[in-house]
Amino acid sequence: MTRLRYFLHSLGPIGVLATVILIVMIGSSLLAPWLAPYDPNQIRMSERLAPISGEHWLGTDTLGRDVFSRVLYGGRVSIVLALAVTVATMLIGLVIGTLAGYFGGWLDDVTQAFIHIFQGLPGLSFMIAIAGTLGPGVESMFIALVVTSWADFSRVVRGEVMKIREESYIEGIRAIGGNHLYTLIHYVVPNMIGPIIVLFTVRIGRVILSIASLSFLGLGLQPPTPDWGVMVNDARPFFRSYFHLILAPGLCIALISFAINCIGDALRDALDTKTEKASWLS
Repeated sequence: MTRLRYFLHSLGPIGVLATVILIVMIGSSLLAPWLAPYDPNQIRMSERLAPISGEHWLGTDTLGRDVFSRVLYGGRVSIVLALAVTVATMLIGLVIGTLAGYFGGWLDDVTQAFIHIFQGLPGLSFMIAIAGTLGPGVESMFIALVVTSWADFSRVVRGEVMKIREESYIEGIRAIGGNHLYTLIHYVVPNMIGPIIVLFTVRIGRVILSIASLSFLGLGLQPPTPDWGVMVNDARPFFRSYFHLILAPGLCIALISFAINCIGDALRDALDTKTEKASWLS
């Protein structure tokens, strides 16, 4: 309860607003089939590029599809995919970073060599290269995002494990005959929950931006799938005359990334009781 109260206090006014924004956006995406006034893929050429009105709250796009309905549906794939990518990245990074940090030696040297290689590559360029090679689609985007993200997770986990393994209670467990697997599962990993949760939230926000970027470039989700990045790309030729076509999905991307990062910062302050609260993120 103490940490929960500290977390709520750490949120502050901006954090509370971010939490409300996140709940509203996730809730509206999940309830899109009931909230959307139109089928997001229904084409009405007679109503193409209709202005904002009581019938179409955000107007229509170049094919006469209701923009408000597409915005509601647009977050569904992005949010679910971001969660899946982040979970996969976290699991890979957790396993590799934990083993490297705990056992050290040649295993750590090999792991560090791979981490340095992946971190030395330009992230977005590498992601685009992988997605472009595999072809557009959800599967290729998933692989590209995981391959380009695991190294950061592994580095953070490795650093935390190296600090934990030097604690006196770990030495005590070894002294009484505790094996490595028991020590890792019951003592090492549980003591990394705080940093992992915070990094998880921060990573989700970045993944959502990456998904939107790949979809904007035509390497992610493909039309007619309603997606915020796809909507921004489709609206590019008309942004001077119909700016709201870009503003609506673009604002959704910015708001959900802002909300997740604010909550991640509050979690960091609530879960880290050390003086250098953000040192593990540096």
